[in-house]
Amino acid sequence: MSRIKNAFENKKAFIGFLTAGDPSLDKTEEFILEMERAGAALVEIGIPFSDPIAEGPVIQEANIRALSTGCTTDKVFNMVDSLRKKTNIPLVFLTYLNPIFKYGSDRFCKRCKEVGIDGLIIPDMPYEEKGELAKIAAEYAIELISLIAPTSTSRIEMIAKEAQGFIYVVSSMGVTGVRSDIKTNVTEIVESIRAVTDTPVAIGFGIHKREQVREYFKEADGAIIGSAIVKIIAQYGDKAGEKIYEYVHELLA
Repeated sequence: MSRIKNAFENKKAFIGFLTAGDPSLDKTEEFILEMERAGAALVEIGIPFSDPIAEGPVIQEANIRALSTGCTTDKVFNMVDSLRKKTNIPLVFLTYLNPIFKYGSDRFCKRCKEVGIDGLIIPDMPYEEKGELAKIAAEYAIELISLIAPTSTSRIEMIAKEAQGFIYVVSSMGVTGVRSDIKTNVTEIVESIRAVTDTPVAIGFGIHKREQVREYFKEADGAIIGSAIVKIIAQYGDKAGEKIYEYVHELLA
């Protein structure tokens, strides 16, 4: 069983996100371990990029901070290589097509395999255009995580049938960011997915409160929180580790 599938085995999965290199790669490593200590089942690592089109202001600013420190894709790989010596938690990169193609798709996936990355989330890669990269990723046993949005409707079955790892259900239209109220009929989307696959389903975009986590744990197999964690890092910088632990621990209490 893959590490990603194991994260959902007989339990609900809390998935945390942060941007690598914000405020430093040493601290990124520490923050991931704090998330795991608090109960996270899987962690998404954002590779810093100048044009992260799926992200709201909070994560955009984290990308800018990370890039300004000189963080590069190679340095992120080296950080993960170091981190893997300390944890077996599933790790997934969230990145975009441009950095992958610039790095070289085969070289990128090969390096993911070498350092212990389990999957990729690529928000700007449509299902219809995944073919070439999907083939390369499969050669290195890297799972491509599919996203399903409120607008996917007629495409849900097509996307879900080929999904790997887990399915990322986008709870709201727009970009990432904390939302006080999520109006999407997530139940309907999850039911449509369940009708065609048993691949685990995790819900993200806008979640930041314990009540939301509890609600989505009823609906799906996991909940994803990113912007709220990145806001803690923006506020506390190097000293964010304990605050991240407290926040995740409280959400899961």
